[in-house]
Amino acid sequence: MSIIDQKARDISRPTLEAVAKTLAKWNVSPNLVTFFGLLMTIGVAVLAGLGEIRWAGVAYLGAAVFDALDGTLARVSGKGSRFGAFLDSTIDRFEESIVLLGLIVYYALIGDQLMPPLILIAAIGSLMVSYTRARSEAVGVACKVGFMTRVPRVAVMIVGMILDQMLITLVILTVTCLFTTFHRMYHVWRATGGEAGGWGPVQEPYSPPVLPPQEGEEVKEQ
Repeated sequence: MSIIDQKARDISRPTLEAVAKTLAKWNVSPNLVTFFGLLMTIGVAVLAGLGEIRWAGVAYLGAAVFDALDGTLARVSGKGSRFGAFLDSTIDRFEESIVLLGLIVYYALIGDQLMPPLILIAAIGSLMVSYTRARSEAVGVACKVGFMTRVPRVAVMIVGMILDQMLITLVILTVTCLFTTFHRMYHVWRATGGEAGGWGPVQEPYSPPVLPPQEGEEVKEQ
């Protein structure tokens, strides 16, 4: 877990837990919160596609709250599940892609030739950060290294959109995501011994996350 992730969790935990406990009393499903966050993110993409970049950033801030709330609700309500964690992580990838798609639509409509390909590269970098962790754990290597996990990525996008400084935001996102991706590749190479390691035991044995209730939150680190 990156320092940014940990600080964000420490700061937001009391508020999120208070809200989550209220929702748990009302028997609200964590998956319902996940899908509501997705709907809000679609709204973010629509605003971005219409060129309302600053308002899209404000809306994205609201969507991010629900994105953090579902995992907390799963934990405090005891309704965490393997499928819920899988669904949450999958929806997260959709949400990141949808927001970037909205930006591509806007810049394509105004005839900007630089931003659409830059957004595409940023999207690839963002998704690869998550994929490298998922694939490394599939071969038995814990891979939480790197600082550009989901929380920092969303935070950078929100700030950049509110300030309407998307060029510098996308450059930062692209560089840091690609750096984190290659950092994780190097980590897995060292842990497995590379090609010479074959299918032997890794240097850092991997232990699957315990369920319930923390897995929903752990996935957020991607």
